[in-house]
Amino acid sequence: MRFQLWLSIIVTSFISFQVQGQIDSTLLKRTPVDTSKNLLNMDAVYNRPFLEVGKLPVSVGGYIEADYQYMGEDGVTEGHSFRIPRMTLFVASSIHRKIKFLSEIEFEEGGEEVAIEFAALDISMHPLLNLRGGIVMNPIGAFNQNHDGPKWEFVDRPIAATEMLSATWSNVGFGLYGKYYLKDWAFGYEAYLTNGFDNSIIDNGENRTFLPASKANKGRFEESSNGEPLFTGKIAVRNNKIGEVGLSYMGGIYNTYQKDGLILDEKRKLDVFAIDFNTTLPMLNTFIVGEWSWIFVDVPQTYTQQYGDKQKGGFIDFVQPVAVGNLFGFENATFNIAMRLEYVDWNVGTFEETKENIGDHIWAIVPTLSFRPTAQTVIRINYRHMQQTDILGNPPAKISGVQFGLSSYF
Repeated sequence: MRFQLWLSIIVTSFISFQVQGQIDSTLLKRTPVDTSKNLLNMDAVYNRPFLEVGKLPVSVGGYIEADYQYMGEDGVTEGHSFRIPRMTLFVASSIHRKIKFLSEIEFEEGGEEVAIEFAALDISMHPLLNLRGGIVMNPIGAFNQNHDGPKWEFVDRPIAATEMLSATWSNVGFGLYGKYYLKDWAFGYEAYLTNGFDNSIIDNGENRTFLPASKANKGRFEESSNGEPLFTGKIAVRNNKIGEVGLSYMGGIYNTYQKDGLILDEKRKLDVFAIDFNTTLPMLNTFIVGEWSWIFVDVPQTYTQQYGDKQKGGFIDFVQPVAVGNLFGFENATFNIAMRLEYVDWNVGTFEETKENIGDHIWAIVPTLSFRPTAQTVIRINYRHMQQTDILGNPPAKISGVQFGLSSYF
């Protein structure tokens, strides 16, 4: 029923827009993306291209991703594979000059899964004091909020963001955010109380401590799994000539420790710390972006050591423009070379019996060529090489292959 409801709303909206377009195509107006250098990662949710229809208070947009890959592990391959990992629709409305609404609806794997990633109402009282309520994206690191496919030169999302953290991770809740500007400097903060994780982070099919397992719990949009709020907070500082640095924290009780007044377990805490940054080197215009996270989980002593109580990982991207201008008939097109380095350790520590390091980690290197006919569209070809080590530290599995994809706002 929920899927049918959203589908009917979307179809009705597009039929309405199509009718308006048949009447007069001049009613359609593209809202330009804000290119101000003072933008922070926290602005990513609204810093997208939208299409306005006449004087209607609603604007729409979205993006699509499609890719191909030929991957193999230790010389064995499953052959060629094509997919559409996601198509996302945005619907925004300015209810008042100080009240706005935005929703982000994602269709994953050809429509197999439909998720509301963001649906929040923002009320502005002061630049430093804004109220946000609804389904919000928890501002941990930078990628979780700034995840749109057309913004990245790589086919896959970072492993640390999706397989260690749980991007894209959103919850129902309320919070405050604000920004302050002083010449070349910008300061921003966000603080939210939302529903959070559940027991599945240590009770899942991965057989490891695995935060993304909680994404499967759609009930978090209706109620908390344990009655305890998850706090997420972030502060960020940006200088137009240097770049941006953000520090963020997410934490709370994750387990169901009581039911109907009966105590089942002690309260067990989850803490996540992250640092993110981005900068552009002068002269060369090399863009560098990355983030690193540390996770601490109170795992019951009755669990085996394959469930780690500490995790760490992150990524760093280097993007170098090599040709800019009129390319293949596209004005202001860009040809880039890029490189991503990434690492995740799902179980930091040593075995109690042998004092040897616990395995269960992965690293990857991804060289890339990309072509941007416009800033909103990217064609990319990646070579991905990964080595994954099991918990016992056996010789790593070597995974490599070619990926080709495209992504564009529309």
